[in-house]
Amino acid sequence: MKYDYLVVGAGLYGAVFARQATDAGKKVLVIDKRSHIGGNIYTELVEGIHVHVYGAHIFHTNNQRVWDYVNRFAAFNRFTNSPVANYKGELYSLPFNMYTFNKMWGVVTPQEAASKIKEQRDAAGITEPKNLEEQAISLVGTDIYEKLVKGYTEKQWGRPCRELPSFIIKRLPVRLTFDNNYFNALFQGIPLGGYTKMVENILSGIEVRLNTDYLAHREDLDTLAEKVVYTGAIDAFFDYQLGHLEYRSVQFETEVLDTPNYQGNAVVNYTDAETPWTRIIEHKWFEDHGQPKTVISREYSSEWKPGHEPYYPVNDEKNNALYERYCRLAQGESRVIFGGRLGHYKYYDMDAVIATALELCHREL
Repeated sequence: MKYDYLVVGAGLYGAVFARQATDAGKKVLVIDKRSHIGGNIYTELVEGIHVHVYGAHIFHTNNQRVWDYVNRFAAFNRFTNSPVANYKGELYSLPFNMYTFNKMWGVVTPQEAASKIKEQRDAAGITEPKNLEEQAISLVGTDIYEKLVKGYTEKQWGRPCRELPSFIIKRLPVRLTFDNNYFNALFQGIPLGGYTKMVENILSGIEVRLNTDYLAHREDLDTLAEKVVYTGAIDAFFDYQLGHLEYRSVQFETEVLDTPNYQGNAVVNYTDAETPWTRIIEHKWFEDHGQPKTVISREYSSEWKPGHEPYYPVNDEKNNALYERYCRLAQGESRVIFGGRLGHYKYYDMDAVIATALELCHREL
């Protein structure tokens, strides 16, 4: 066999594994069915602006090892994620903080804000939150839930908040301060030159074949390497023989505008139920270089179906049970290592993708 490892997928997980394996003296081939590397963090240059083609990606981490690792391949700017919520023309700060509470209720002190939240939580009679709606009300009260959580979340997931598990919103930042930084992360930023350049640097010197669909040419490709690192959808690998795992997908409507500033912020969430998109991304504000034009993307959430990109696993009880059944099938594939967001059927932030890939490398290499 010509290679030690065939890596299926040139996203972050596959790229990091390929880099580490190559540096350990292994012969690696990376393939991807798309026409580009980078997976969903792929960026392309439009009017001098690095456009996040598959949705906004902001790197953030508290993991020093991961931060040191990515800084080998890119320098990062000082971008801080401070989204804005637009509810029928009313603008609110995200994460939920004292600016949000002051705009919503006119409160001025943290004590007044905490008292208002407690008053609404008590009025709702919630002690042990059983679903996302109850969890949200217990965190921020009824008013903020109704205006800034309910409509956005139900558009995002295509299900009533009462049918969604509470854990989805447990990490929602709620602060009794004026801190507008969405992430509680020690390190945060956007790679200068875009994510595609960063992944190019990770894959430097490694053979990559694009427009190569592993599942369509599995027999031939499997003869090339001793082992396969597969980062595609685990149910697709087994030809959906146990059924389809469910995902949410996202469709993007991107346009170039002949203005230097459309919304004044990188991310604006539209939290009312009537607006069909969930948010608008203005890409230039991730790293502004004074371009005379701007590029925006409206994001529309939808149920995944074949032909669409799977973005967010629907990790409810039914789907997690199905995933466990696929895991048992995967245990019988001695030559195949499953990994990444689709291989693990798990939503990963970018730093977690890198951390799990590095852990795999530690065990495997």
